Amino acid sequence: MKIKYLRFIAFLSIPFLSIGQSQPEYNWNAQHHFDRGDTLRGSLRLERNCFDVKHYDLDVRLDHRDKSIHGSNTISFTLIDSSKTLQLDLFKNLTIDSVSSQGQHLAYTREFNAIFVEIPQDWQLESQYSLTVWYHGNPTIAQNAPWDGGITWAETQMDKTWFAVSCEGIGASLWWPNKDHLSDEPDSMNMQFTVTSDLKCISNGRLIQVDSTSSDWHTYHWQVSYPINNYNVTFYSADYVHIHDTYTTIENNSLDLDYFVLPENAEKAEQHFKQMHGILNAFEHYFGEYPYINDGFKLVEAPYLGMEHQSAIAYGNNYERGYRGGMIPADMDWDYILVHETGHEYFGNSVSCNDHAEMWIHESFTTYMESLYVEYHWGIEAALRYLSHFTRHMNTEPIIGPMGVNFGEWKSSDHYFKGSWILHSLRHNIYDDRLWFESLRSLYDEYQHGHVSTEEVIIHFEERIEFPVRQFFYQYLYTPNIPQIRIKKKNKKVVEVELTESIDDLELHLQSGPHGKKIKLTKNNPITVSPTLTIDAWKAWLKQRYLIKIE
Repeated sequence: MKIKYLRFIAFLSIPFLSIGQSQPEYNWNAQHHFDRGDTLRGSLRLERNCFDVKHYDLDVRLDHRDKSIHGSNTISFTLIDSSKTLQLDLFKNLTIDSVSSQGQHLAYTREFNAIFVEIPQDWQLESQYSLTVWYHGNPTIAQNAPWDGGITWAETQMDKTWFAVSCEGIGASLWWPNKDHLSDEPDSMNMQFTVTSDLKCISNGRLIQVDSTSSDWHTYHWQVSYPINNYNVTFYSADYVHIHDTYTTIENNSLDLDYFVLPENAEKAEQHFKQMHGILNAFEHYFGEYPYINDGFKLVEAPYLGMEHQSAIAYGNNYERGYRGGMIPADMDWDYILVHETGHEYFGNSVSCNDHAEMWIHESFTTYMESLYVEYHWGIEAALRYLSHFTRHMNTEPIIGPMGVNFGEWKSSDHYFKGSWILHSLRHNIYDDRLWFESLRSLYDEYQHGHVSTEEVIIHFEERIEFPVRQFFYQYLYTPNIPQIRIKKKNKKVVEVELTESIDDLELHLQSGPHGKKIKLTKNNPITVSPTLTIDAWKAWLKQRYLIKIE
């Protein structure tokens, strides 16, 4: 979860060339500079496509005294294409000690933050292999987590050691070697974290055991049994206390709720986190059972605001309502970070994009889920009021960024807030809530524990909805412009409505008011309408349901 972004760039290729446009395509190159390092980080070249990661076995020692890391990662994979080298990733400020496979040292070279490992000549396609990277160094220190990235070294209010990592966007390779691309998740993962014995270390999945063979160091063994994207792999270390709860799912399964908080906040946390039952219940209603039930659900108090780390969510909202006390209507009392990051367990963690340029798939759907949470508990009118807080959009650039370079330098949070309104508007253009929720749920079900592209999202809705979905998404995702309609009074009961600013092929299906008929608008084609409300009331009604400008 981030509402600011990091810097990466490249060329935008738009798959909608057959759609008529009255506006020039957005030129990302005019706004950003990018180099080979960006391409190596964000692209899928042969050296990355030649192998499919199956499992990571990460074993590291974290020493807060000198802010260092020492360890190894064993990468198990299937070789699926012929290449002389395979590409791994590790930031250049970290030192590689060796790369080996079955006792054989493998030659490698480094370029920017990429590692190119020479593939032994006797390796066969469609066979499984593993290699281990040994490394050490001082990882990047986060300056403003979670919006930049790195390790946050902090102290609690009781002057105790406290540290954690966050790396969405910038990449997990800032602290451990891996194939650092969203498109390839391991099927499972083991993690061992060794920390000084005065600390505990919390990570994703299930705690298997704690080894305390030394009086100075303890090793925490964690295991993830589901696919996991690399930026979600995490650790938190402090003198935590543990609060346990259970939740019974709609399928009558028992879900462990485990909260790891600072001792001074234990009583407050136990009360505050009771709202998790209502959050999980709402999201189950719309999308089914929590997707990582075998790994449990954890909230871990972090020295930064929050992050959607799979099954181990970072929590740093100080037990306040809303977002640091604000950003939700004054009459609402729920924790934005709890709702948003839990929503990411469905969209972002379970259903993931393949390229950071398409992060709207993570953020727009999750932000829309916030309104569904409100709607489930307090009704549609409350949800409309909640969404109205998000109507200030910069629209200085498209929501879809340039592909292939790990892009993250958006100028605004449109792919959160405008993105939620795109989905909200699509719902009302469909004018059939049963069909809308069936289509939304089936999208999640089809791509659960997998990846989806923008094109696949569009095709999914095209196959289910009698509405020009492709033009709709092109307008709102690939251009920075919001369509504008002109409403002109003809007499007391009739108005003329015209779509005046949009791409040429866009259709908008608006309602003439509550229970009113559907109006189909196309560009520069005025029609007369008899709204079921006064003109001013109809305009206000439209603005609650459609992302449009009204003249």
